[in-house]
This record gives sequence, structure tokens and C-alpha cells, in this order.
Amino acid sequence: MFYIPKNGHGLPHNPFNAVVTPRPIAWISTRDSDGNENLAPYSFFNAVAYEPPQIMFASTSAKQDRDGTKDTVSNIRETEVFCVNIVAYEMRDMMNKTSGAYPKETNEFEVAGVEKAECSEIDAPRVANAPASLECKLTQIVKLPGEANFTVFGEVVGVHLRDDCIKDGVFDVTSFSPLARLGYRDYSRVENLFSLTRPEV
Repeated sequence: MFYIPKNGHGLPHNPFNAVVTPRPIAWISTRDSDGNENLAPYSFFNAVAYEPPQIMFASTSAKQDRDGTKDTVSNIRETEVFCVNIVAYEMRDMMNKTSGAYPKETNEFEVAGVEKAECSEIDAPRVANAPASLECKLTQIVKLPGEANFTVFGEVVGVHLRDDCIKDGVFDVTSFSPLARLGYRDYSRVENLFSLTRPEV
């Protein structure tokens, strides 16, 4: 099968969502300039640099009360900070509950019963018992082609690691099984690891 995206694919659901998988999930917490707090998941997310450590995520839809984007991007525009919380498998239902398009005044921490804590280096909340949380300062927001497509880049200025996830000096992802986004309504979790050594050239 071959298709040109602008001409459609002819399938019941968009296959592009299932091609680039699995995708890590950024459970992003923010606070706007009025003190309203927001928590929402984004699966167009990844690390992009080591030194200094930097991450990116993309927001691809909009809400009527947020001027062409969603609460997360709007809050980051105002405050220039945000926190990326890593989603453990056991948190899947809470994460999913925070994905709703709630009014901007809604606190998703409260809606989903998520315990929160304060960040250390930025003015934002974080998920208290997340396996890891990355406190970020905005570096740039890039407008992408499309009506509501934005990519947000941030520098990681603080890292929280849950103590039980550190084993023999290594951050052990099998201790919490990170959740990954697949296509359609499908998810997966990391349970098994294997190692490869790069060739010496």
C-alpha cells in the first residue's frame, strides 16, 4: 500500500498514528499566571539533547477558550516553565482521565486524584509519585504547518527520580514499566530489556 497523506488513505482510521510507535508520554504539568494548574499527556514527545539536557513535545489541537492552542502551551507562553512527568503503567487510568478537554480553570490533578508536589527550580506543580519528573525552562515554541500545531522545546533544569526506581546506580525502567503510546486507542508498557554494543570503528 502507498498513499499520499493530502489525498487520504482510504482506511477506517489514520495509519500514521500507528506507524511511529511506540512513543513515550510526557505528562505535562503547568501553572498559569493566575495560579490555575493544569496536567495533560502528550505523546509527541522525546529528549533531543544531552548537554544541556533538552526535551521537546508537540501540541496538535486547540480549545475554544485558548486562542488556537491548548492549556499547556498557553500556560507555557505565559510563564516559560513546565514539568514533564513520566507515566508509570500503574498511573494509566489517571493519565487518561487528564486527557479530557476541560475548561481552562479545571485542575486535572483534582479531577484525576493525582497527588502533587511543588517543583524545586521552577514555579509549577509536579506529579508527586511519578518515577521521574523533569523541570523545564522554555527555550522556544515553533509554529508548525497546520492550524494548531506547535512544538515546544525546553531545557531541563531539575530532575526528580523516585528512589525505588534507582537500582545499583541505574535508573531502572523495569521497576515501574513506563507507558508508551501506540496508534488508535492502543498503549503498551516497557517490561523487557536487551542491550546492544555499538561497533568500534
